[in-house]
Amino acid sequence: MLLSALLLTTALAVPAASDCAGLEPDSWADLCVISSDEMKGRMVESEGNARARAYILDRLTEIGVQPVGESFEQPFSFERAIDFRDENSPRETINAVNVIGVIAGRDRSRAIAVTAHYDHVGRTDEGEIFNGADDNASGVAALLAVAEHFIANPPEHDILIMAFDAEEGGLRGAREVVANPVEGAAPVVFNLNFDMLGYSPDNDIWAAGPYHTPALHPIVEAVAQDASITLAAGYDAPDGDPRNDWTLLSDQGAFHAAGIPFLYLGVEDHEHYHQTSDEFETINPDFFLSAVSVAVELAERIDADLDAVTDR
Repeated sequence: MLLSALLLTTALAVPAASDCAGLEPDSWADLCVISSDEMKGRMVESEGNARARAYILDRLTEIGVQPVGESFEQPFSFERAIDFRDENSPRETINAVNVIGVIAGRDRSRAIAVTAHYDHVGRTDEGEIFNGADDNASGVAALLAVAEHFIANPPEHDILIMAFDAEEGGLRGAREVVANPVEGAAPVVFNLNFDMLGYSPDNDIWAAGPYHTPALHPIVEAVAQDASITLAAGYDAPDGDPRNDWTLLSDQGAFHAAGIPFLYLGVEDHEHYHQTSDEFETINPDFFLSAVSVAVELAERIDADLDAVTDR
C-alpha cells in the first residue's frame, strides 16, 4: 500500500491552477496554487494531498534545494483510531509522506529545521472543500520563500526545508522526523516553524518560543522594529489556559518535547480557522507578504546567531 502511495505521487501531474498563473511574487503564487480547489483540501493519504506534495517537490527542485539522499519524499506510516472520539475504536494504518530537502551551510555539522505542514482537513460530507489558505498554504509558501532566500544567500549552517504531512490530528510528520532523524542529514539543533501567516484582522503576528529560549527575544525585537506588521513574542508561557500557550499546538511541539529549541510564527485563531471560508480570496496580500518577509528575516538572524539560541 505504501508503494502505491509513492507511485501516485509521481504519476499525478501538477495541477494547472490557471487562476494562479502570472501572480507575483512567487510566494503569492505558491499560496494560490496550494490552496486551490485542485488540492481538494489536502487530507493526508488523499489524491489532493499528493498533488500538493508534487507541487512542493517541483518548486524545491526549481529553487535549487537538494534532496537528502536520493529523494525529497520521506514516507512514513502510523496508526490511528478510526473514530477519533474513541481511542479504543478499531485502528487504521495511514501512509503519509514528508517532503524534505537541504541547503548546505558553511558549517555542515548541525542543521536548522525550517518547517511547515502542507496537509489540511479535506472536504465536508457534502463535498465542500477546506482549502486551508491560511492553514497552512501560507506557511508552506513562507517555507519556500526561506528556501529561495538561502539559495541566493548561502547560510552559515545546514538548512533543512521540511514540508510535513499529517500535522492535523497529531503532528505526525514532525513526530516522525524527531523520532527517526533523516538519514544523511546533520542533527537538528533548532526548529523554525510556520503555521498560519496569512490572515489577521488586527495586522499582527506572534512569535512563540522566547519564553523557553530567552536568547530569541533580541532577534524577535530586531525583526519587529523594521516590520510593516506588528510582530510580538508571546503565546508560549504556561498560564493555566492552554489556548494561551501554543508551545505544543503545531509541529514545533514535537521538537520542544525532544529538548530542541524552537521559534513558531503564526497568527491568532480567527473566524476562518478550519472553515471552508479559509480561501485564497480571504488572504490579505499586503499582510501575507509582510509576514513572509518577517519569516525570512527571522530565519536569517537565527542562522547568524545559532550559538546564542542553542546555548552552545
